[in-house]
Amino acid sequence: MPAPPNIDVDPLVPFDFDPRTRVVYGSGTIDRVGELSRECGGTRVLVVSDPGIAKAGHVDRAVAKLRDAGLQSVVFTDVQPNPTTEDVDRGLAVARQHQIDFLVAVGGGSSMDCAKGINFLLTNGGQIRDYWGVGKASRPMLPLIAIPTTSGTGSEAQSFALISDAKTHVKMACGDKKAACRIAILDPELTLSMPASVTSATGIDAISHALESYVTTRRNPVSQLFARRAWRLLAQGFPVVTSHKTADSATANVASNDAEVMLAARGAMLLGAHLAGAAIENSMLGATHALANPLTAHYGITHGVAVGLMLPHVIRFNASAVGRLYGALAADVRLCAADDPGASERLASLIASMAKAGGIPMRLVDLQVERGMLPQLAEDAAKQWTSTFNPRPVDESSLLELYEAAFDPPD
Repeated sequence: MPAPPNIDVDPLVPFDFDPRTRVVYGSGTIDRVGELSRECGGTRVLVVSDPGIAKAGHVDRAVAKLRDAGLQSVVFTDVQPNPTTEDVDRGLAVARQHQIDFLVAVGGGSSMDCAKGINFLLTNGGQIRDYWGVGKASRPMLPLIAIPTTSGTGSEAQSFALISDAKTHVKMACGDKKAACRIAILDPELTLSMPASVTSATGIDAISHALESYVTTRRNPVSQLFARRAWRLLAQGFPVVTSHKTADSATANVASNDAEVMLAARGAMLLGAHLAGAAIENSMLGATHALANPLTAHYGITHGVAVGLMLPHVIRFNASAVGRLYGALAADVRLCAADDPGASERLASLIASMAKAGGIPMRLVDLQVERGMLPQLAEDAAKQWTSTFNPRPVDESSLLELYEAAFDPPD
């Protein structure tokens, strides 16, 4: 029986939904890392993190709980932002020295990606480049528990590790179902220690994940379910978590009910980022990330900053192909009716205003990007895997136009 004419029905595209990560959510859940690691069979644990997270005390807390559970652990914190093959190699040496049989990643996407990279090499040998692509690991991998301390990448929900070649700076996406985290511990208390700049950059990154995964050519009912719920959570939480300069001031200098609101907003951001990561796992990303990666590679621009700057321009570019989908997202946050002809522009403007309110520069010229480099950036962006999933086809020429639009737009 055909659907009534007033109902807009998408054909259900084929999909294969295979969730592999158990999710443990709630304040204080980091304290369960010991019991959960033991439950998964861990005895000698490598804790992968970075110096900032260690300084915040999160690593010591995890190690204490592992010790309470009777597990041995060794800590590796020599991870830099956008981890490279050298970071992975250093961590691998530590893992081999201590005969590790379990991994725990505490931190942002960099720590989680590095832990996955270590896992690839520890269990399957070779070099990271050998796993660039999908499904290239032939042997089982060690169990991994991820404990994100930022609300951005959603890496704990994905089977991919993004590792940069230390010499060429090319980002290699290494994906394999065996690399998926066994358990993700989502503890919003851990995100309270994020500096304002990290809160903004990771938050916009998570928002871009939700919006891009919702419209890619690989979108399906499962990915869109995750992406749309993620967008609602992130749109609600982002203005709150970016309204204070630091989390400490938000909790120490305001009334207790405001602190509760802040923690709830942090929880919304953390869960939203996770759901957006799950959406990526099922539908990939698009042109925004293809454009952002060369900016990071050539200029060291923080990934979330690059994504936040480019996303509004990509929404406008894609509007002719997926305007109806953008309309649904705009309606979700009460910008306008879903069928409003200007919905895509309203959505793009909202993202730009959110990013700007979070302190993210909205012109490439303000980030010292030279106009003469734009053709090279476009050439590199055209080679990015994510560009192939954009709902409106892109090539070097159209990507250059997007860089031009973002170079020095009027306020």
